[in-house]
Amino acid sequence: MSHEAIYRFIYALPKGDLAKHGVLLRSKRTRRRRPRPAGERGAPIVGMRSIDAREDVADRRVPGHWEGDLIIGAHGKTAAATLVERTTRFTVILALPEGKDSTALADTLIENANELPAMMRKTLTWDQGSEMAKHAALTLATAMPVYFAHAHSPWQRGTNENTNGLIREYLPKGTVITDHQPYLTAIAEELNERPRASLGLLTPEKPPNASSLPPRLDTATTRCYEDVDTCSSVSDLERT
Repeated sequence: MSHEAIYRFIYALPKGDLAKHGVLLRSKRTRRRRPRPAGERGAPIVGMRSIDAREDVADRRVPGHWEGDLIIGAHGKTAAATLVERTTRFTVILALPEGKDSTALADTLIENANELPAMMRKTLTWDQGSEMAKHAALTLATAMPVYFAHAHSPWQRGTNENTNGLIREYLPKGTVITDHQPYLTAIAEELNERPRASLGLLTPEKPPNASSLPPRLDTATTRCYEDVDTCSSVSDLERT
C-alpha cells in the first residue's frame, strides 16, 4: 500500500473525526487551503525575475542564497520579515512596524543585507506578494538579485516555509507581532541553536526529540515585550 493511499483514506474521514483524533496540520487546520484562482491576484510586480532564471542551488553547497517571506500579525496590521539562508538554515527575523509597506520592507532588507559579507549576498527568493514591489531598489543597494517563485508554489521556498511554521510556535496567528526587535532576535537565536540532522548537528548522545522543538510563546513573555522598558535584554526574556 502506498503512502498516498493511506493519506487519501485518512483525509476521507469527516472533518470532526480528524480533529477528534488529533489529525491536524501544523497550522491546526484539518485541510490545506485551496489556492485562489489565478485571476484573483493583483497586478503583477514590475520587472519580476522568475526563479527559473536563478542558478541551480539545489545541492546547497554554496552559501549566500536566501529565501524570504512575511509573517502577518493580528488583523494584518503588524508583520515581520523572515529570512533563511539555504545552506546553513541561518534564520533572521526583522520587525516591520509599518506592516506590509513595500518601501519599509525594502529599507529593512537593505539594512540587514549590507551588514552581511558580500559572499553571503548572492540571491534572495520571495513569493509574488506585493510587499516586494521595490525589489529593484533592494538589488541596486545590495547587488543581491531577487527571484520570484511561481504563484501557489510554496515548495520553491520550502526552507523558509518550514521555518515560518516553527516561528508560528512562538507567534501564533492572531498575535500582535511586536515591533520590538530584541524579542524577534531571541526567537531567531533559539531557532539557530536547535539541533538539525541535515546539517550534521546531532550526535548519537543527543537524538532528536520533542524538547528540540521551539516552545510556544507564553503569556508572560508577551506581556514582557509589549512593554519593552520592563525587559532590557534578551536575558530578561530567558528569565521570564
